[in-house]
Amino acid sequence: MATSPTVLAGASPSSSPAPANTATPVAAPVAAKFPIVPLLISVAAGVVFATLGVGGGVYYLAQTGRLPMPGAATQKTESVALATTHAMVLEPLLVNLADAGGSSYLRFALTLRVADVVDKKRTKDDGEKNNDGKSSDDAVAAVRDTVLAVLGRQTADGLLAADGKERLKIELKAALAEHNADLKVKDVFFTDFLVQR
Repeated sequence: MATSPTVLAGASPSSSPAPANTATPVAAPVAAKFPIVPLLISVAAGVVFATLGVGGGVYYLAQTGRLPMPGAATQKTESVALATTHAMVLEPLLVNLADAGGSSYLRFALTLRVADVVDKKRTKDDGEKNNDGKSSDDAVAAVRDTVLAVLGRQTADGLLAADGKERLKIELKAALAEHNADLKVKDVFFTDFLVQR
């Protein structure tokens, strides 16, 4: 059996005789097609994810205060300016304690750190009325009355306990907040404290 040679379409003219008058088209080199559409989609998705990641990170840092923002600094200074305090010093007091024998007493002096009330609508007349001392005397008298009422219920053993002064401070702050709502007491300091049995 004899096999005949196969002629390929792109084979050279020497392998197969071609008629001289017919022109054979010469095949141009085939250029590799690069997938443009999937490339553009992946680049756009990468830009969107990167933007979301950076934006989320900046938002988190700004919310936690780790990223200094110009607007946040002005808010902090305004809140600090509004939260100024002053000291209200009560002169030394002597209180009978609620012990069974009735012979125990407490001598103490007290200083309160009170938040200032800032009222921007105040007029000059209101400021002059408060500067004459009458309204501050009323506030001191109300505070002394509340403090004496709280301390009159205490016992010597309760005050001399390890956490007696701290419990008393908490009780005083609660009573002052209840009976003197206009007075915002931030802290209570004992400058003199003597229990006698």
